[in-house]
Amino acid sequence: MNAVVIAVCLMLLLAVARVHVVLALFIGALVGGLLSGLGLDGTMVAFQEGLGDGAKIALSYALLGAFAMAVAHSGLPDMLASKLITKLNEAEEQGSSKARLLTKWGMIAAIAAMAVMSQNVIPVHIAFIPLLIPPLLGVMNKLHLDRRAITCVLTFGLVTTYMFLPIGFGKIFLNDILLGNIKKAGLDTSHISIMRTMGIPALGMFLGLLFALFVTYRRPRTYRATKIEAEEKEISKYRITVSVIAILACFSMQLVLNTINSDADALLVGALVGLGVFIFTGAIKVREADEVFTSGMRMMALIGFIMISAQGFANVMSKSGQIEPLVKSTAALFGDNKAMAALAMLSVGLLVTMGIGSSFSTLPIIAAIYVPLCGALGFSPMATVALVGTAGALGDAGSPASDSTLGPTAGLNVDGQHDHIRDSVIPTFLHFNIPLMVAGWIAAMVL
Repeated sequence: MNAVVIAVCLMLLLAVARVHVVLALFIGALVGGLLSGLGLDGTMVAFQEGLGDGAKIALSYALLGAFAMAVAHSGLPDMLASKLITKLNEAEEQGSSKARLLTKWGMIAAIAAMAVMSQNVIPVHIAFIPLLIPPLLGVMNKLHLDRRAITCVLTFGLVTTYMFLPIGFGKIFLNDILLGNIKKAGLDTSHISIMRTMGIPALGMFLGLLFALFVTYRRPRTYRATKIEAEEKEISKYRITVSVIAILACFSMQLVLNTINSDADALLVGALVGLGVFIFTGAIKVREADEVFTSGMRMMALIGFIMISAQGFANVMSKSGQIEPLVKSTAALFGDNKAMAALAMLSVGLLVTMGIGSSFSTLPIIAAIYVPLCGALGFSPMATVALVGTAGALGDAGSPASDSTLGPTAGLNVDGQHDHIRDSVIPTFLHFNIPLMVAGWIAAMVL
Protein backbone atom coordinates (compact mmCIF):
# COMPACT_ATOMS: atom_id res chain seq x y z
CA MET A 1 0.00 0.00 0.00
CA ASN A 2 1.15 3.56 -0.76
CA ALA A 3 3.12 5.21 2.07
CA VAL A 4 1.09 8.44 1.86
CA VAL A 5 -2.18 6.53 2.32
CA ILE A 6 -0.83 4.70 5.35
CA ALA A 7 0.64 7.87 6.87
CA VAL A 8 -2.53 9.94 6.50
CA CYS A 9 -4.87 7.15 7.66
CA LEU A 10 -2.65 6.44 10.67
CA MET A 11 -2.54 10.12 11.60
CA LEU A 12 -6.33 10.42 11.37
CA LEU A 13 -6.95 7.23 13.35
CA LEU A 14 -4.60 8.35 16.12
CA ALA A 15 -6.26 11.77 16.27
CA VAL A 16 -9.75 10.24 16.49
CA ALA A 17 -8.46 7.89 19.21
CA ARG A 18 -7.64 11.01 21.28
CA VAL A 19 -3.89 10.90 20.69
CA HIS A 20 -2.75 14.54 20.62
CA VAL A 21 -2.80 15.92 17.07
CA VAL A 22 0.85 17.03 17.23
CA LEU A 23 1.94 13.52 18.25
CA ALA A 24 -0.37 11.95 15.65
CA LEU A 25 1.20 14.10 12.91
CA PHE A 26 4.72 13.16 14.02
CA ILE A 27 3.98 9.41 14.19
CA GLY A 28 2.21 9.51 10.82
CA ALA A 29 5.12 11.35 9.22
CA LEU A 30 7.64 8.93 10.75
CA VAL A 31 5.79 5.83 9.53
CA GLY A 32 5.18 7.32 6.08
CA GLY A 33 8.81 8.33 5.67
CA LEU A 34 10.11 4.92 6.72
CA LEU A 35 7.71 3.05 4.42
CA SER A 36 8.61 5.29 1.46
CA GLY A 37 12.29 4.44 1.84
CA LEU A 38 13.53 7.76 3.21
CA GLY A 39 15.01 6.01 6.23
CA LEU A 40 15.00 7.33 9.78
CA ASP A 41 17.62 9.99 9.14
CA GLY A 42 16.01 11.21 5.89
CA THR A 43 12.55 11.28 7.47
CA MET A 44 13.70 13.30 10.48
CA VAL A 45 15.61 15.76 8.29
CA ALA A 46 12.58 16.26 6.03
CA PHE A 47 10.32 16.72 9.06
CA GLN A 48 12.69 19.22 10.65
CA GLU A 49 13.04 21.20 7.42
CA GLY A 50 9.26 21.45 7.23
CA LEU A 51 9.03 22.76 10.80
CA GLY A 52 10.76 25.97 9.75
CA ASP A 53 8.00 26.70 7.23
CA GLY A 54 5.43 26.65 10.04
CA ALA A 55 7.33 28.94 12.42
CA LYS A 56 6.12 32.17 10.80
CA ILE A 57 2.51 30.92 10.86
CA ALA A 58 2.79 29.97 14.53
CA LEU A 59 4.23 33.36 15.50
CA SER A 60 1.47 35.15 13.57
CA TYR A 61 -1.23 33.18 15.37
CA ALA A 62 0.43 33.72 18.77
CA LEU A 63 0.48 37.48 18.24
CA LEU A 64 -3.12 37.39 17.01
CA GLY A 65 -4.01 35.61 20.24
CA ALA A 66 -2.30 38.36 22.23
CA PHE A 67 -4.15 41.00 20.20
CA ALA A 68 -7.47 39.21 20.74
CA MET A 69 -6.88 39.10 24.50
CA ALA A 70 -6.02 42.81 24.48
CA VAL A 71 -9.32 43.58 22.74
CA ALA A 72 -11.17 41.35 25.20
CA HIS A 73 -9.42 43.15 28.09
CA SER A 74 -10.83 46.46 26.82
CA GLY A 75 -14.38 45.25 27.45
CA LEU A 76 -15.66 45.82 23.89
CA PRO A 77 -16.67 42.19 23.17
CA ASP A 78 -18.18 41.89 26.66
CA MET A 79 -20.29 45.00 26.07
CA LEU A 80 -21.66 43.60 22.82
CA ALA A 81 -22.37 40.21 24.41
CA SER A 82 -23.98 41.90 27.44
CA LYS A 83 -26.43 43.74 25.20
CA LEU A 84 -27.42 40.49 23.51
CA ILE A 85 -27.91 38.75 26.87
CA THR A 86 -30.03 41.69 28.11
CA LYS A 87 -32.28 41.35 25.08
CA LEU A 88 -32.55 37.62 25.68
CA ASN A 89 -33.49 38.14 29.33
CA GLU A 90 -36.15 40.67 28.32
CA ALA A 91 -37.50 38.22 25.74
CA GLU A 92 -37.71 35.47 28.39
CA GLU A 93 -39.56 37.77 30.81
CA GLN A 94 -42.06 38.64 28.10
CA GLY A 95 -42.31 35.03 26.99
CA SER A 96 -41.28 35.97 23.45
CA SER A 97 -39.94 32.99 21.55
CA LYS A 98 -39.75 35.12 18.41
CA ALA A 99 -37.10 37.38 19.99
CA ARG A 100 -35.01 34.32 20.92
CA LEU A 101 -35.23 33.03 17.36
CA LEU A 102 -34.29 36.42 15.93
CA THR A 103 -31.30 36.64 18.27
CA LYS A 104 -30.20 33.10 17.42
CA TRP A 105 -30.43 33.39 13.65
CA GLY A 106 -29.21 36.98 13.64
CA MET A 107 -26.07 35.89 15.49
CA ILE A 108 -25.54 32.92 13.15
CA ALA A 109 -25.97 35.18 10.10
CA ALA A 110 -23.52 37.73 11.54
CA ILE A 111 -20.90 35.04 12.23
CA ALA A 112 -21.36 33.62 8.71
CA ALA A 113 -21.01 37.11 7.19
CA MET A 114 -17.83 37.78 9.17
CA ALA A 115 -16.38 34.42 8.08
CA VAL A 116 -17.09 35.23 4.43
CA MET A 117 -15.71 38.78 4.69
CA SER A 118 -12.56 37.48 6.41
CA GLN A 119 -11.51 36.05 3.05
CA ASN A 120 -12.06 39.15 0.91
CA VAL A 121 -13.56 42.40 2.25
CA ILE A 122 -11.45 42.31 5.44
CA PRO A 123 -8.86 39.63 4.56
CA VAL A 124 -7.85 38.55 8.07
CA HIS A 125 -8.58 34.83 7.65
CA ILE A 126 -9.14 33.27 11.10
CA ALA A 127 -7.91 36.30 13.06
CA PHE A 128 -11.46 37.45 13.80
CA ILE A 129 -12.46 34.20 15.55
CA PRO A 130 -10.68 34.69 18.90
CA LEU A 131 -11.99 38.28 18.90
CA LEU A 132 -15.62 37.53 18.11
CA ILE A 133 -16.49 34.07 19.41
CA PRO A 134 -15.35 33.79 23.10
CA PRO A 135 -17.51 36.71 24.36
CA LEU A 136 -20.53 35.22 22.55
CA LEU A 137 -20.27 31.83 24.28
CA GLY A 138 -22.47 33.08 27.11
CA VAL A 139 -25.16 34.07 24.58
CA MET A 140 -24.86 30.68 22.84
CA ASN A 141 -25.22 28.91 26.18
CA LYS A 142 -28.41 30.82 27.03
CA LEU A 143 -29.79 29.90 23.61
CA HIS A 144 -28.67 26.25 24.09
CA LEU A 145 -27.04 26.54 20.69
CA ASP A 146 -24.96 23.55 19.59
CA ARG A 147 -21.42 24.82 19.06
CA ARG A 148 -20.89 22.24 16.33
CA ALA A 149 -23.35 24.24 14.23
CA ILE A 150 -21.23 27.36 14.73
CA THR A 151 -18.14 25.37 13.74
CA CYS A 152 -19.84 24.46 10.46
CA VAL A 153 -20.85 28.10 9.88
CA LEU A 154 -17.29 29.31 10.44
CA THR A 155 -15.65 26.60 8.32
CA PHE A 156 -18.17 27.15 5.52
CA GLY A 157 -17.31 30.85 5.37
CA LEU A 158 -13.57 30.20 5.51
CA VAL A 159 -13.45 27.49 2.81
CA THR A 160 -16.34 28.09 0.40
CA THR A 161 -15.50 31.76 -0.04
CA TYR A 162 -11.95 31.25 -1.32
CA MET A 163 -12.95 28.34 -3.56
CA PHE A 164 -15.75 30.30 -5.25
CA LEU A 165 -15.18 34.08 -5.11
CA PRO A 166 -12.02 35.32 -6.92
CA ILE A 167 -11.47 38.17 -4.45
CA GLY A 168 -8.91 38.42 -1.64
CA PHE A 169 -7.71 34.97 -0.64
CA GLY A 170 -10.01 33.61 -3.35
CA LYS A 171 -8.03 35.51 -5.97
CA ILE A 172 -4.85 33.81 -4.73
CA PHE A 173 -6.43 30.35 -4.65
CA LEU A 174 -8.47 30.50 -7.88
CA ASN A 175 -6.42 32.72 -10.18
CA ASP A 176 -2.85 32.42 -8.96
CA ILE A 177 -2.72 28.83 -7.68
CA LEU A 178 -5.52 26.89 -9.41
CA LEU A 179 -5.57 28.46 -12.88
CA GLY A 180 -1.87 29.33 -12.68
CA ASN A 181 -0.77 25.74 -12.05
CA ILE A 182 -3.25 24.33 -14.59
CA LYS A 183 -1.85 26.71 -17.20
CA LYS A 184 1.68 25.56 -16.31
CA ALA A 185 0.53 22.00 -16.90
CA GLY A 186 -0.38 22.92 -20.50
CA LEU A 187 -4.12 23.70 -20.46
CA ASP A 188 -5.44 27.00 -21.84
CA THR A 189 -7.66 28.60 -19.16
CA SER A 190 -8.12 32.04 -20.73
CA HIS A 191 -11.80 31.48 -21.67
CA ILE A 192 -12.88 29.78 -18.43
CA SER A 193 -15.33 31.51 -16.06
CA ILE A 194 -14.00 30.45 -12.69
CA MET A 195 -17.17 31.27 -10.72
CA ARG A 196 -19.33 29.30 -13.13
CA THR A 197 -16.86 26.41 -13.02
CA MET A 198 -16.68 26.25 -9.20
CA GLY A 199 -20.37 27.07 -8.72
CA ILE A 200 -21.52 23.44 -8.46
CA PRO A 201 -18.87 22.49 -5.82
CA ALA A 202 -19.74 25.65 -3.85
CA LEU A 203 -23.42 24.69 -3.97
CA GLY A 204 -22.51 21.32 -2.45
CA MET A 205 -20.84 23.13 0.48
CA PHE A 206 -23.92 25.32 0.95
CA LEU A 207 -26.25 22.32 1.05
CA GLY A 208 -23.98 20.73 3.63
CA LEU A 209 -24.24 23.85 5.80
CA LEU A 210 -28.04 23.86 5.56
CA PHE A 211 -28.16 20.19 6.59
CA ALA A 212 -25.93 20.91 9.61
CA LEU A 213 -28.03 23.87 10.77
CA PHE A 214 -31.53 22.54 10.14
CA VAL A 215 -31.12 18.79 10.64
CA THR A 216 -28.01 17.52 12.42
CA TYR A 217 -27.45 20.25 15.01
CA ARG A 218 -30.86 21.90 15.26
CA ARG A 219 -31.62 20.40 18.69
CA PRO A 220 -30.71 22.37 21.85
CA ARG A 221 -27.47 21.41 23.58
CA THR A 222 -26.68 22.34 27.17
CA TYR A 223 -23.26 23.57 28.29
CA ARG A 224 -22.16 24.37 31.83
CA ALA A 225 -21.87 28.02 32.85
CA THR A 226 -18.51 29.47 31.83
CA LYS A 227 -16.17 31.93 33.48
CA ILE A 228 -16.84 34.22 30.55
CA GLU A 229 -20.48 34.41 31.64
CA ALA A 230 -19.73 34.90 35.29
CA GLU A 231 -17.11 37.65 35.06
CA GLU A 232 -18.22 41.27 35.01
CA LYS A 233 -15.55 43.63 33.73
CA GLU A 234 -15.49 47.35 34.23
CA ILE A 235 -16.39 49.02 30.96
CA SER A 236 -14.12 51.96 30.09
CA LYS A 237 -15.20 54.19 27.21
CA TYR A 238 -11.58 55.15 26.60
CA ARG A 239 -10.44 51.52 26.35
CA ILE A 240 -13.35 50.69 24.06
CA THR A 241 -12.46 53.62 21.79
CA VAL A 242 -8.82 52.53 21.67
CA SER A 243 -9.96 48.96 21.01
CA VAL A 244 -11.97 50.06 17.96
CA ILE A 245 -9.01 52.08 16.68
CA ALA A 246 -6.66 49.11 17.22
CA ILE A 247 -8.99 46.74 15.34
CA LEU A 248 -9.28 49.18 12.43
CA ALA A 249 -5.50 49.66 12.40
CA CYS A 250 -4.87 45.91 12.46
CA PHE A 251 -7.34 45.15 9.69
CA SER A 252 -6.28 48.15 7.58
CA MET A 253 -2.63 47.14 7.71
CA GLN A 254 -3.52 43.61 6.56
CA LEU A 255 -5.72 44.99 3.80
CA VAL A 256 -2.94 47.27 2.53
CA LEU A 257 -0.30 44.52 2.57
CA ASN A 258 -2.61 42.08 0.78
CA THR A 259 -3.57 44.72 -1.79
CA ILE A 260 0.03 45.53 -2.73
CA ASN A 261 1.00 41.82 -2.62
CA SER A 262 3.75 42.52 -0.10
CA ASP A 263 6.07 39.69 0.94
CA ALA A 264 5.59 40.73 4.57
CA ASP A 265 3.22 38.48 6.54
CA ALA A 266 -0.03 40.47 6.76
CA LEU A 267 -1.35 38.70 9.86
CA LEU A 268 1.93 39.18 11.72
CA VAL A 269 2.32 42.88 10.86
CA GLY A 270 -1.36 43.60 11.50
CA ALA A 271 -1.24 42.01 14.97
CA LEU A 272 1.91 43.97 15.85
CA VAL A 273 0.29 47.24 14.77
CA GLY A 274 -2.82 46.50 16.82
CA LEU A 275 -0.78 45.63 19.90
CA GLY A 276 1.27 48.79 19.42
CA VAL A 277 -1.89 50.91 19.53
CA PHE A 278 -2.89 49.37 22.87
CA ILE A 279 0.55 49.87 24.41
CA PHE A 280 1.31 53.41 23.20
CA THR A 281 -2.15 54.76 24.13
CA GLY A 282 -1.87 53.32 27.62
CA ALA A 283 -5.14 51.40 27.21
CA ILE A 284 -3.22 48.44 28.58
CA LYS A 285 -0.97 49.43 31.44
CA VAL A 286 2.61 48.23 31.50
CA ARG A 287 2.04 46.09 34.59
CA GLU A 288 -0.94 44.41 32.87
CA ALA A 289 0.65 43.91 29.47
CA ASP A 290 2.67 40.80 30.30
CA GLU A 291 -0.30 38.90 31.73
CA VAL A 292 -2.69 39.94 28.95
CA PHE A 293 -0.30 39.12 26.11
CA THR A 294 0.91 35.85 27.66
CA SER A 295 -2.65 34.57 28.20
CA GLY A 296 -3.53 35.50 24.62
CA MET A 297 -0.51 33.69 23.19
CA ARG A 298 -1.34 30.67 25.34
CA MET A 299 -4.83 30.62 23.83
CA MET A 300 -3.40 30.27 20.31
CA ALA A 301 -0.35 28.17 21.24
CA LEU A 302 -2.04 24.86 20.36
CA ILE A 303 -2.85 26.07 16.84
CA GLY A 304 0.74 27.18 16.43
CA PHE A 305 2.24 23.84 17.43
CA ILE A 306 -0.20 21.92 15.24
CA MET A 307 0.53 24.15 12.23
CA ILE A 308 4.28 23.72 12.75
CA SER A 309 3.90 19.92 12.99
CA ALA A 310 1.59 19.90 9.95
CA GLN A 311 4.28 21.60 7.86
CA GLY A 312 6.76 18.92 8.92
CA PHE A 313 4.27 16.19 8.00
CA ALA A 314 3.58 17.82 4.62
CA ASN A 315 7.28 18.08 3.83
CA VAL A 316 7.82 14.39 4.58
CA MET A 317 4.91 13.49 2.29
CA SER A 318 6.35 15.67 -0.50
CA LYS A 319 9.89 14.28 -0.08
CA SER A 320 8.59 10.69 -0.04
CA GLY A 321 7.86 10.81 -3.78
CA GLN A 322 4.73 8.73 -3.19
CA ILE A 323 2.03 11.24 -4.16
CA GLU A 324 2.51 11.06 -7.95
CA PRO A 325 2.54 7.23 -8.05
CA LEU A 326 -0.59 7.25 -5.86
CA VAL A 327 -2.48 9.47 -8.30
CA LYS A 328 -1.35 7.63 -11.43
CA SER A 329 -1.96 4.14 -10.06
CA THR A 330 -5.41 5.11 -8.79
CA ALA A 331 -6.43 6.64 -12.13
CA ALA A 332 -5.00 3.67 -14.04
CA LEU A 333 -7.33 1.29 -12.18
CA PHE A 334 -10.34 2.64 -14.03
CA GLY A 335 -8.93 2.98 -17.54
CA ASP A 336 -11.26 5.00 -19.77
CA ASN A 337 -14.14 5.09 -17.25
CA LYS A 338 -14.45 8.85 -16.71
CA ALA A 339 -16.93 8.58 -13.86
CA MET A 340 -14.81 6.22 -11.76
CA ALA A 341 -11.58 8.05 -12.63
CA ALA A 342 -13.07 11.37 -11.49
CA LEU A 343 -14.18 9.78 -8.23
CA ALA A 344 -10.72 8.29 -7.73
CA MET A 345 -8.96 11.63 -8.34
CA LEU A 346 -11.29 13.39 -5.90
CA SER A 347 -10.63 10.70 -3.28
CA VAL A 348 -6.88 11.09 -3.64
CA GLY A 349 -7.22 14.88 -3.35
CA LEU A 350 -9.23 14.43 -0.15
CA LEU A 351 -6.61 12.10 1.30
CA VAL A 352 -3.65 14.34 0.45
CA THR A 353 -5.26 17.55 1.74
CA MET A 354 -6.42 15.83 4.94
CA GLY A 355 -2.79 15.05 5.64
CA ILE A 356 -1.21 18.32 4.52
CA GLY A 357 -3.98 20.44 6.05
CA SER A 358 -3.97 23.13 3.36
CA SER A 359 -5.63 23.18 -0.04
CA PHE A 360 -3.28 26.03 -1.04
CA SER A 361 -0.35 23.64 -0.57
CA THR A 362 -2.08 20.65 -2.17
CA LEU A 363 -3.03 22.21 -5.51
CA PRO A 364 0.49 22.73 -6.89
CA ILE A 365 1.25 19.07 -6.09
CA ILE A 366 -1.77 17.53 -7.81
CA ALA A 367 -2.42 19.97 -10.66
CA ALA A 368 0.68 18.94 -12.63
CA ILE A 369 -0.45 15.30 -12.42
CA TYR A 370 -4.21 15.71 -12.86
CA VAL A 371 -4.26 17.96 -15.94
CA PRO A 372 -2.61 15.44 -18.32
CA LEU A 373 -4.76 12.64 -16.89
CA CYS A 374 -7.94 14.66 -17.45
CA GLY A 375 -6.86 15.44 -21.01
CA ALA A 376 -6.19 11.77 -21.73
CA LEU A 377 -9.61 10.80 -20.32
CA GLY A 378 -11.43 13.40 -22.44
CA PHE A 379 -12.55 15.86 -19.75
CA SER A 380 -13.37 19.37 -21.02
CA PRO A 381 -11.24 22.33 -19.82
CA MET A 382 -14.03 23.49 -17.46
CA ALA A 383 -14.49 19.97 -16.09
CA THR A 384 -10.73 19.71 -15.57
CA VAL A 385 -10.61 22.98 -13.63
CA ALA A 386 -13.62 21.94 -11.51
CA LEU A 387 -12.07 18.53 -10.82
CA VAL A 388 -8.65 19.89 -9.87
CA GLY A 389 -10.11 22.75 -7.82
CA THR A 390 -12.47 20.46 -5.93
CA ALA A 391 -9.77 17.86 -5.35
CA GLY A 392 -7.56 20.57 -3.87
CA ALA A 393 -10.28 22.05 -1.64
CA LEU A 394 -11.46 18.64 -0.41
CA GLY A 395 -10.09 17.90 3.03
CA ASP A 396 -9.44 21.49 4.10
CA ALA A 397 -12.66 21.17 6.06
CA GLY A 398 -12.29 18.13 8.27
CA SER A 399 -8.51 17.97 8.54
CA PRO A 400 -7.15 17.99 12.12
CA ALA A 401 -4.24 20.16 10.91
CA SER A 402 -6.24 22.73 8.91
CA ASP A 403 -6.68 26.28 10.17
CA SER A 404 -10.27 26.01 8.92
CA THR A 405 -10.94 23.62 11.82
CA LEU A 406 -8.26 24.87 14.24
CA GLY A 407 -9.60 28.44 14.11
CA PRO A 408 -13.15 27.54 15.20
CA THR A 409 -11.77 25.30 17.95
CA ALA A 410 -9.61 28.15 19.28
CA GLY A 411 -12.68 30.36 19.67
CA LEU A 412 -15.22 27.79 20.87
CA ASN A 413 -12.99 25.87 23.28
CA VAL A 414 -11.80 28.69 25.54
CA ASP A 415 -13.87 27.16 28.36
CA GLY A 416 -12.81 23.58 27.60
CA GLN A 417 -16.22 22.40 26.31
CA HIS A 418 -15.45 21.97 22.60
CA ASP A 419 -13.30 19.02 21.53
CA HIS A 420 -11.21 19.66 18.41
CA ILE A 421 -11.68 16.21 16.84
CA ARG A 422 -15.26 15.38 17.85
CA ASP A 423 -16.75 18.87 17.70
CA SER A 424 -14.77 20.49 14.85
CA VAL A 425 -13.03 17.90 12.67
CA ILE A 426 -15.71 15.19 12.42
CA PRO A 427 -18.70 17.56 11.96
CA THR A 428 -16.99 19.57 9.21
CA PHE A 429 -15.70 16.42 7.51
CA LEU A 430 -19.18 14.89 7.33
CA HIS A 431 -21.08 18.02 6.32
CA PHE A 432 -18.64 19.47 3.80
CA ASN A 433 -16.34 16.83 2.35
CA ILE A 434 -19.11 14.39 1.43
CA PRO A 435 -21.35 16.94 -0.39
CA LEU A 436 -18.27 18.60 -1.92
CA MET A 437 -17.09 15.28 -3.33
CA VAL A 438 -20.54 14.56 -4.79
CA ALA A 439 -20.86 18.09 -6.21
CA GLY A 440 -17.32 18.01 -7.62
CA TRP A 441 -18.03 14.69 -9.31
CA ILE A 442 -21.24 16.10 -10.82
CA ALA A 443 -19.35 19.18 -12.07
CA ALA A 444 -16.73 16.97 -13.73
CA MET A 445 -19.48 14.99 -15.47
CA VAL A 446 -21.68 17.85 -16.74
CA LEU A 447 -19.30 20.72 -17.51
